[in-house]
Amino acid sequence: MDMAAARTQHRQLKDPKSSLGALNAFDTAKLITAASDVTLILDNDGLIRDAAFAADLVGEPQTRDWVGRRWSDVVSSDSKTKVEELLRDAAAKTDLRWRHVNHVAAGAAEDLPIRYCALQVGQKGRIVALGRDLRAIAKLQQRLYDAQLSLEREYSRLRLSDTRYRLMFEVISDAVLIVDAGTLKIVEANPAALRLINRTTRRTIGRSFLDLFDAGSAPVVNGLIAAVRVAGRADEAIALLADRAGEAAISATLFRQEALSHILVRLTPTRPDNAAEALPKSKSTLLRMVEKLPDGFVVTGSDWRIMSANPAFLDMANLASEDQARAESLERFVGREGVAFSVLTSHLREHGLVRNFATTLNGDSGTSEEIEITAVSAPDEDQACYGFTFRSVRGRLVQPPQAGGSGPRSVEQLTQLVGRVSLKDIVRESTDIIEQLAIKAALQLTGDNRASAADMLGMSRQSLYVKLRRHSLGDLDPEY
Repeated sequence: MDMAAARTQHRQLKDPKSSLGALNAFDTAKLITAASDVTLILDNDGLIRDAAFAADLVGEPQTRDWVGRRWSDVVSSDSKTKVEELLRDAAAKTDLRWRHVNHVAAGAAEDLPIRYCALQVGQKGRIVALGRDLRAIAKLQQRLYDAQLSLEREYSRLRLSDTRYRLMFEVISDAVLIVDAGTLKIVEANPAALRLINRTTRRTIGRSFLDLFDAGSAPVVNGLIAAVRVAGRADEAIALLADRAGEAAISATLFRQEALSHILVRLTPTRPDNAAEALPKSKSTLLRMVEKLPDGFVVTGSDWRIMSANPAFLDMANLASEDQARAESLERFVGREGVAFSVLTSHLREHGLVRNFATTLNGDSGTSEEIEITAVSAPDEDQACYGFTFRSVRGRLVQPPQAGGSGPRSVEQLTQLVGRVSLKDIVRESTDIIEQLAIKAALQLTGDNRASAADMLGMSRQSLYVKLRRHSLGDLDPEY
């Protein structure tokens, strides 16, 4: 016996006549409506002759006025093929197969999902379709999908936070260590800390925090650790580092991570020579390169007043010395009437980064220069500060529109004018572009028949010739 025959016998009653007895039509109707959420009685053409619904489906927009309509007319477009397959399998009396079908209605907010099987019964070839409501399952699937999205977003947020922490931990110039509060073993140390204690990562990670200090400073360090364990933080202490690494101020804070307590330790060298060593040579070189950049560079405080500026910016702003720029508001030099500067600073505060912001730089002597600004915010110990680079774009930007001249020929070029010219000029340029496109299209459609083109555009022939001459379109006779 093959598997198909075995499955068929398993689904059928062994002796339905004796076990069920003589069921009449009413008893049969009760039986099939009780066993399903949706019951459809169809003819051979798929026309719905009768229908019954569970109590929670009665009155739904998707279940109204089905009787007398074709089954395929009350389902979504992607379910029509499934309905045809169900009718074809029922007529062929093949094994029952369940299919997911979606019902739609004009006033319904969402589809009604029903899982159907269909079978042919009786002498007249009637087809009975039994349906099970899948809305509860669909809601569970949607909740599962939403939960999965939420987990992915949370994972992405945590991964981004971890990346930011790692980046700041590696590049910060302060010497920072993370110590296990229970065992006092060093868990992590940033490059600045390794330089300060003059040790490699292998000699530091996993070693005792007390090994970093001279034996004579052990009581001070132990007292600091004890105070941190009790109060969560302690007053700054001065201790002598081991291996003649010098003297350092120790500040510590207790925090918890993954049910474990850790201590965040910051070491600050007390001698100026050690403090200078905390800044890598590469960083000092970087600062010198910023001074020599051909692009302007400015650092401001949270109030947008200039704290420092390189020589390139002083040249662009026509300033003789950095003292003339220091404490001045950057708004004085950027944009027209403060509008561009407000947009720039609001985006910078919101996103922390702005790239290639097109505007103008106003010099101290009244000159104006087209520039692009890239800016970034950098958190400081006391207050936030911001860095701005100013790059001149003369020679590669679209020039402002001029009377009688041909303006920009693309939307990208028009958008580049924002912040450099007034809205009135931009609108005039846009109008000229639309006029040119409409006239060219009309001439092309009429085979360069200017009289017909004028009629198509709804203007006089003389007006069309005026616009053709204005936009330098086509060859015109001198008399026009």
